[in-house]
Amino acid sequence: MNSSYSVPAVALVVVATVLVGAFGLRISRTTSDFYVASRTVGPRLNAAAISGEYLSAASFLGIAGLVLVQGPDMLWYPVGYTAGYLVLLLFVAAPLRRSGAYTLPDFAEARLASQAVRRLAGAFVVGVGWLYLLPQLQGAGLTLTVLTGAPQWLGGVIVAAVVVATVAAGGMRSITFVQAFQYWLKLTALLVPALFLILAWQGDGAPSHAFEEPATFREQRVVRVGSTLDLKLERPLTVTVTGTVDGRAHEDRKLQLPAGTHHIDKGTRLTFAKGTTVPAADRGTSDGMSTSLAAGREERPLYATYGLILATFLGTMGLPHVVVRFYTSPHGVAARRTTVAVLGLIGCFYLLPPVYGALGRLYAPELTLTGDADAAVLLLPERMIGGLGGDLLGALVAGGAFAAFLSTASGLTMAVAGVLTQDVLPTRGVRHFRLGTVLAMLAPLAASVIVGGLPVADAVGLAFAVSASSFCPLLVLGIWWRRLTPPGAAAGMLVGGGSAFVAVAATMAGFPATGALHSLLAWPALWSVPLGFLTMVLVSLATAARVPAGTAAILARFHLPEELRAEVKA
Repeated sequence: MNSSYSVPAVALVVVATVLVGAFGLRISRTTSDFYVASRTVGPRLNAAAISGEYLSAASFLGIAGLVLVQGPDMLWYPVGYTAGYLVLLLFVAAPLRRSGAYTLPDFAEARLASQAVRRLAGAFVVGVGWLYLLPQLQGAGLTLTVLTGAPQWLGGVIVAAVVVATVAAGGMRSITFVQAFQYWLKLTALLVPALFLILAWQGDGAPSHAFEEPATFREQRVVRVGSTLDLKLERPLTVTVTGTVDGRAHEDRKLQLPAGTHHIDKGTRLTFAKGTTVPAADRGTSDGMSTSLAAGREERPLYATYGLILATFLGTMGLPHVVVRFYTSPHGVAARRTTVAVLGLIGCFYLLPPVYGALGRLYAPELTLTGDADAAVLLLPERMIGGLGGDLLGALVAGGAFAAFLSTASGLTMAVAGVLTQDVLPTRGVRHFRLGTVLAMLAPLAASVIVGGLPVADAVGLAFAVSASSFCPLLVLGIWWRRLTPPGAAAGMLVGGGSAFVAVAATMAGFPATGALHSLLAWPALWSVPLGFLTMVLVSLATAARVPAGTAAILARFHLPEELRAEVKA
């Protein structure tokens, strides 16, 4: 990919992020400004900021990559991501804002008057936040590698440095302006190139239905295998090989590979003729981590789909970087209006990634072999349009991709740093919050440098599963059920969220690679969410005497509008 325009575009996005953050710092006067923007962010600005931080690497790159590899079934990802805000609107948004809390641990303590539950909630916030930060940093590394050939770790380091500087300097007031700006940049960065790509596709005579037939190479293509894989052939394949196939070395030799599975070593170059069907690739777990959940979806597609739907529908309400933004709303009505606006903004955005996935299947099918399907969005402008126009559109997409990593990483770092400052560091205050910001970024940055990872959309889906299994029961029952007790809440989070976290860890470690157990662990929400709810209810009923005093007054504060509460006090 031509980086003569893309690298300056990324640099411009980074500079603009710093400048917008500096503007927020200039008008940030108080500690309340720093932590919750003094709870004065209106619905339109807040909705743009929430959309900016929510539309992450999974949204910008990952959905297109999954659609390219696995087809239209992956459209459940954007549907689930959007519908999660509908659940948030109906059950959580306004009561959560009226709770007066700043973080999810604050909410847990306010509702249940328990330091133990607060600490447990804090641990899950940090875990979910780190799990969600990892694919943002990996996505940044992939983008910079595609643009310049730089080492995979460099993009993550750049994002980490910019995010830590922005969050530590200006807090919530700064990142509110930054994330709102980045939402509109991301929408523009996908919308404008998509229009030109569709026009190019219409004028190229390409098939009108990308998924009706197997993907084929529309021209001769040389593919360099980046990591060891197995090619699964349903029919014989003629391919020119430079490298090692099935343990035998070849130098620019045309081979006739029979139907079956063939082992391809890392670094091998395969030259496919025009019209050749793209073979299926299986990377197994050779790099220490599973590289895709595709095999499990093929084995049990219905279970995988329902598990994904439940995780994305219910996981949104527990994402720490989303929840913390509702505390910046002036009141509960503003929180609800913000959520409605978010539904519209992210709904518009999610119309675009599937377009890139479908076009990638036609024009960049080799990405299914190289393992770089997430790069489809970055490569299509050059591949389909070329010339100066393709370079400029590619630069716009690259800038939008970096904006996605920066905005989501900012929100997650803010949320995790808030918990570390209040519940881990010995004292609170802006100075210690800045230390918490550095600590919040260190663990995922180290992980992104040391290990590989799942496709970004899959990795984010696992974070949603943990969030849905731990915080969804806590929020729904904490807001709507007066009989919830501290032991019940703790047990539900440990059993539901803990089991989901173990399942996620096993999946990311690549164990087991296939079979029924793999499907259960790869999409745990179908059993871990009900398990969390059931445990929370049963343990609460068994400890009915432990219902906190003043629960009725707390629930009234959650549900009564601010104006009515003021009249009751008067």
